[in-house]
Amino acid sequence: MLASHSKSNSAQWQWESAIAGAVAGFATVAVMQPLDVVRTRFQVNDGRVFNLPTYKNTPHAIFTIARSEGLRGLYAGFYPAVLGSTVSWGLYFFFYDRAKQRHSKSKEEKLSPGLHLASAAEAGALVCLCTNPIWLVKTRLQLQTPLHQTQPYFGLYDALRTIIREEGWSALYKGIVPGLFLQVSHGAIQFTAYEELRKVIVDFKSKDSKTNSQFDDKLLKSVDFAVLGASSKIAAILLTYPFQVIRARLQQRPNSEGIPRYMDSWHVLKETLR
Repeated sequence: MLASHSKSNSAQWQWESAIAGAVAGFATVAVMQPLDVVRTRFQVNDGRVFNLPTYKNTPHAIFTIARSEGLRGLYAGFYPAVLGSTVSWGLYFFFYDRAKQRHSKSKEEKLSPGLHLASAAEAGALVCLCTNPIWLVKTRLQLQTPLHQTQPYFGLYDALRTIIREEGWSALYKGIVPGLFLQVSHGAIQFTAYEELRKVIVDFKSKDSKTNSQFDDKLLKSVDFAVLGASSKIAAILLTYPFQVIRARLQQRPNSEGIPRYMDSWHVLKETLR
């Protein structure tokens, strides 16, 4: 009976983690979407793209988009971004917790850095395979401007239908290779850094506290979680950002003749470096 109760609590915790991750993903997109639009446009602008305006910096980009395209331009790709972020974080926490439980021999045992890395990498790969079509649509909607020569997409459903009709089902997985590298490495770095920094803070605080270190959450305050999240995220972004650039350039819409700007990740890398 105790084993059944423990299993029930474990399953409940997994779903709670998934729901918490989904809500966090939605909140992030709702607040940061304009910056995400600007980031995507900077990533694909190699100086030879004629269907995108030239921006000097982030404030200039936001002002220019707002003036020429309105609020709709700043929130281009909002629906797929919300869907993708919500689904991604929900699945990520779910897969990550499942992987950690599978790797740990007992509930009290602390995982090694290697097992944290394996759990995060596994979760990242599964999430990428599930959500790549959503991110493809988001990228293309964010890159639509009044300068585009092709018929614009009118939303998530229209984009999916048009991509499948014009380019085939395989087009939904453009950028999957850098996407896998991005998801696996980014998630692995972020969550490994998070867990290891968390252990350091908990161990440090437990020395000056009578609270059992088994109850980690009672030792950490909101500011501690904020610092942990920010530090681990910055480390992951700095190390994996080139994969984002490669994926965004691969996921651009082909020209009016159906010819893609880049053929594969190696082509992007060569052309970008050149």
